[in-house]
Amino acid sequence: MPCIQAESAGKPGPLARRVRLREFQTQLAQRVQAAQNSTESNVNQLGVMLGDTRCLFDLRQTSEIMPVRSITKVPLTQDWYLGLSSIRGNLMGVIDLPRFLGYAGTPIDAECRIIVLSRALSLHGGLLVPRVLGLHNPQQMTPAPEPDQVSELSPWHWARQRYRDAQSRYWTQIDVAALVQDSRFLQIGL
Repeated sequence: MPCIQAESAGKPGPLARRVRLREFQTQLAQRVQAAQNSTESNVNQLGVMLGDTRCLFDLRQTSEIMPVRSITKVPLTQDWYLGLSSIRGNLMGVIDLPRFLGYAGTPIDAECRIIVLSRALSLHGGLLVPRVLGLHNPQQMTPAPEPDQVSELSPWHWARQRYRDAQSRYWTQIDVAALVQDSRFLQIGL
């Protein structure tokens, strides 16, 4: 007999949370698809959290957002190269993006996701991120100058424009195409 926990103290049960998560993922996937078909590069960018930095990915440089399934470790690779994962029947390399950037490794939990790279980038892989923050429109944000203290992402040539949203949170736009061409990114072997 299946074990279904009843809602207690106003909190939804595990089944209700899974249903809401599935609905959110479906809606987000539909919005990602619509945004990928958009002609403007700044509209509807995917927000992710890397360490304590909010980042934006151009949806035309990504393919889809997947929950983490099994990842098979590959020996003699960098610690940020997690290994291979089968996504929709295709093997692809998975990079722990925060670890690549020098942050702590991403714990594999219910919030982390693999951002599958667009086929247009000619690199069959995915970026593991600890948290997806939904779709954001930089045109509704204010371009922000670099702060007096340099952002952790500033030294990287693929970190582009910074923005400040209506809640005064800063976002850094990431050029995923430039990231995947970075010589360090391409050198996964020890």
